[in-house]
Amino acid sequence: MRSIKFSLITFCMMSGLGYAGGDITPITPYETEDEIISEQAYEEEYIEQPLEEPVVEERIYVEPEPASVTTPVKPVTTIPAVVATKPSLASKSTIQSNGFYVGLGITGVRYDSGCDCKKQDTKDTSYGGVVRLGYDFNRYVGIEARGAKTNGDSDVDHMGIYLKPMIPVTKQSNIYGLIGAAKTKIKGDLPHVDADSLALGGGIEVDLSEDTPKEGRYSRSFDGEGDQERGLGLFVDYERMIVKDDAPDVDAVSAGVTYDF
Repeated sequence: MRSIKFSLITFCMMSGLGYAGGDITPITPYETEDEIISEQAYEEEYIEQPLEEPVVEERIYVEPEPASVTTPVKPVTTIPAVVATKPSLASKSTIQSNGFYVGLGITGVRYDSGCDCKKQDTKDTSYGGVVRLGYDFNRYVGIEARGAKTNGDSDVDHMGIYLKPMIPVTKQSNIYGLIGAAKTKIKGDLPHVDADSLALGGGIEVDLSEDTPKEGRYSRSFDGEGDQERGLGLFVDYERMIVKDDAPDVDAVSAGVTYDF
């Protein structure tokens, strides 16, 4: 009876120890040997063998080329611009203008012989015409030939050639002088005169044509200055026909039209 109780107590104690986590399973020599062999194999495989350095592969990055995309281009119709170009000097035509001119007008000549004659008139005024023909070398100087003839109590025949200095006043006018040599004859009821002498005078010319630029090259650079534009003009001048000691006074005032070539 006593031995039965001891056995029960011993069983209960052993069960409690097993429940509490205790290991009462006996370890056999075989299990111990297997564990030692496993540890030795692990050490030989992972510990005793030297560790190999990891191989790092070098990667080269190559940037991909952009894909060639062809975009269709819509044709654009352009209208060429029209640019007005001034023609070059070489392409311009030459404008044949020159310094020649002619003039035609009326004149009145006052004659005073200066003679103390009681039976004969000594003064007279006659009227007639005047013709001019000249050439302007430039805007400042020209040359002119002129002739005048009148009818009255004194018939005057006058011819002369003159140097003609000029000063342009505007693009439409210029004043000029006359310095030259002349031959003057006077016949009629008054004392006759036949004189070769100096003659002096001066006047003004006005251009009636439009001084507008022309496309081309002028044969004279001063065309359009003063009364030198091609076309019609007007003139008024005064002339002392005889400039000489002890000579009668013969003065003329003339007016008329001119044409410049």
